[in-house]
Amino acid sequence: MDARRCDSGVLQPVTVCLSPRGEALRLDALQRLDLLDTSPSESFDRITRMASRLFNLPIAAVSLTDIDRQWFKSRVGVEHTSIPRKGAPCAEVAESRNVLVLEDLKVDPSYSETTLSRQGVRFYAGAPLITRDGHGLGALCVLGTEPRQVSEDELAGLRDLAAMVMAQIELQHALGRIDPVSGLPNRTQFLEDVEDAARECVGERRVAVLVDLAPSERINDGLRVLGPRFMDDMLAQAVPLIRHALRPSIVYHVSAYQLATILPDLGDEVARASFFRSRLEEARSSSSYHFIAAAAVGAMPFKLGRRSAANVLRSVHAAALDARAARTSLAVYSQMSDAAHRRRFDLLGDFEHALATEDQLRLVLQPRYDLQSGQQVGAEALLRWRHPVLGDISPAEFVPIVEHSASARAMTQWVLERATEVLKSLQSAGYLGCLSVNLSASNLLEDDLSSRLGELLETHRINPALIELEITESAAIGDREQGSARLTELASLGVALAIDDFGTGHSSLSYLKELPASTVKIDRSFIEGVHEERGRILLGSTIALLRELGYRVVAEGIESVLQADLLRTMLCHEGQGFHFGRPIEVSRFMHLQANSPIFRLSARAAEMASQRFYVG
Repeated sequence: MDARRCDSGVLQPVTVCLSPRGEALRLDALQRLDLLDTSPSESFDRITRMASRLFNLPIAAVSLTDIDRQWFKSRVGVEHTSIPRKGAPCAEVAESRNVLVLEDLKVDPSYSETTLSRQGVRFYAGAPLITRDGHGLGALCVLGTEPRQVSEDELAGLRDLAAMVMAQIELQHALGRIDPVSGLPNRTQFLEDVEDAARECVGERRVAVLVDLAPSERINDGLRVLGPRFMDDMLAQAVPLIRHALRPSIVYHVSAYQLATILPDLGDEVARASFFRSRLEEARSSSSYHFIAAAAVGAMPFKLGRRSAANVLRSVHAAALDARAARTSLAVYSQMSDAAHRRRFDLLGDFEHALATEDQLRLVLQPRYDLQSGQQVGAEALLRWRHPVLGDISPAEFVPIVEHSASARAMTQWVLERATEVLKSLQSAGYLGCLSVNLSASNLLEDDLSSRLGELLETHRINPALIELEITESAAIGDREQGSARLTELASLGVALAIDDFGTGHSSLSYLKELPASTVKIDRSFIEGVHEERGRILLGSTIALLRELGYRVVAEGIESVLQADLLRTMLCHEGQGFHFGRPIEVSRFMHLQANSPIFRLSARAAEMASQRFYVG
């Protein structure tokens, strides 16, 4: 009979194999404990000797399962400090996190030919060493040279001794639970205390509070000027104030400049807000240090045992960020706000995957028309994303997220590659219009942007003049020196440059005219204002000034005949928007591009054109 025993007490074979990620997390937990290859310790040896005496066996060990070895932190009756992991019963215990009993290794098909068996070991019993996060580190094991059985009392004793080993491991790291600068218990202790409270008082209501001492930009400025002393001084002043404000609860130092605590439930949100504001104001009034005025507080009511401690800390951190963003002293956790941020984070990760697939991302084209002749003169290439689970994601949602991430370069490269492929196909079909592509502000910081685009133009044999790169007004002036240099490099390729969303930034025309752009695209917010006289005056004057400066003017967001006809009377060069057509698939665009409509001036537009605004 195959003599194996698991925690259920039933004799059965056990086969366990952790996933690669599970094994990586287990090894990381082991490495972070800093136990491997450390000196022997009497505190561990005492427990190992107890295990040997309990079973009246010559061999016992505290065995840790490393990548390819079983390393003995403590051992009795063993000369060597490790054995290969392959074929070691302790590895199975670590992976399964169950007690394992092998009454006779010689008859066990998994271990009859292993190192232990060849060395004369016939009996094995091991209890797992499990971290609070559920990772199996190894085993407390006993071994003998004769087959034998075990009683339930012996197994219970072995489990208790294994728990004592883990308690000793945690005790050794107790010094790591106190932050050396603030003297407060740290994040690890916070998480452990919340989990302990959940086991003892499951279902009871509590309020987690996190105090974010200063905005990150202020922290960075202080560190730049004063170095680490800035943080030390700030904590030295903040800790007594916050401890006093949140008395009698324990205050934890959960990150570099964040303190947290757990309070009893305070009732409704109004009561909680009143409590925290009064305590924060009390701290501020007793402090001569201005930084306390920049503190933001997040609070989150929760029930013990219904959320993990890590999730509690993450959620209350989110509430503090909401307070910071809203420029208020306090914010209570909002599930809606948290869900929105989690969606943003998830979308960013999913977009990175979408870039590597063939069926999620695509380009659509929105035509641009000459407003005087009504002829189609070009199109704008727009990125679309069909998520495999969420369906179509609006570019207004995902593009800003990606533009402010490390994926901005990859997104723009994907669009440039597909746009040049599309333009090559259009040219082959006889299309002579230009194709415009959007760049983000971060793209202007890429030293190789112009060389990458040049390679694409050469590969597809595209006339550079048929590619127009759009950069927003705010991006163009963000880093004037580098932005201007990058735009000059792009212009040297022969491509056209356009300033997009004109009117939404804070630039001056005197600076814009220094950029090598030939086109300005007026933001849709200007177009929406043409139904009022002041809006028409502003729009007409803007178009006139841009024309005088030599720009080709394009109006975005045209949605009605009236808007189109008024823009014609203002001598706006081009227009695009839903009035002319929504963005369409490339194949549909190629079919329709030869049938551009001719526009006539409506009677209403003629009447409004006679009123007081610029008509050319």
